[in-house]
Amino acid sequence: MKNKIGIIGGSGMDDPKILKNPEQIELETPYGKTSDKLMCGKIGSTEVVVLARHAKGHSISPTKVPYLSNIWALREIGCTRIYATTACGSLREEMKPGDLVFLDQFIDFTKRRKLTYFEDEVVHTSMPEPFDAGMRRKLIAAAGELGYIFHEKGTMVTIEGPRFSTKAESNMFRLLGADLVNMSTVPEVCLSNELNIPYQSIAMVTDYDCWKEGEEAVTHDMVMNRMTISAEKVINLLIKVVQ
Repeated sequence: MKNKIGIIGGSGMDDPKILKNPEQIELETPYGKTSDKLMCGKIGSTEVVVLARHAKGHSISPTKVPYLSNIWALREIGCTRIYATTACGSLREEMKPGDLVFLDQFIDFTKRRKLTYFEDEVVHTSMPEPFDAGMRRKLIAAAGELGYIFHEKGTMVTIEGPRFSTKAESNMFRLLGADLVNMSTVPEVCLSNELNIPYQSIAMVTDYDCWKEGEEAVTHDMVMNRMTISAEKVINLLIKVVQ
């Protein structure tokens, strides 16, 4: 059946409990296996497919995540729009842990980051066009009704490795115009653009970046707890939007 909604989980969204009567489906793609089996079911009357980005057996390193396989599989099974979630660190004062951010652009230097900063070209990747403006309006309206604090626009810099960056890196990210920092999801965005699939990334702010001196020390447990809370918010938001 066509016209399904694709949801890429991860960052606490790996559990397809949002679906009624989920069924597992496995697809082979030109890019290899997906990060997990596709979980097909319904939210209300809407056909939905949930795919965990970081499944068992895959390292958290973005070079180990089959981003292209995931997007291709969602397209192949009939998804005509994709909602994707990712956890991130805040680079802007007004973006606090627990906030949601709807991304407009990624800044990618995952492949270029070695021991020095910005040796080579930094790549700006816009969201897929033509972008489904109705998708964004529904998300913003639903977030407001649920009382969530959200930011309509954000630019994310993607790095390979943990969300926590050094203070020197954080300052450079901010000079580039980044609001948030996380691990790479740029291949997803690029292939969504190629395949002409509207793709909305919902960033979940889980920690302050380390450039904020004098703030609380951020621990792994703290980030994981915040991620769980944020994931519940996103689940509630998506249920409200797609049913």
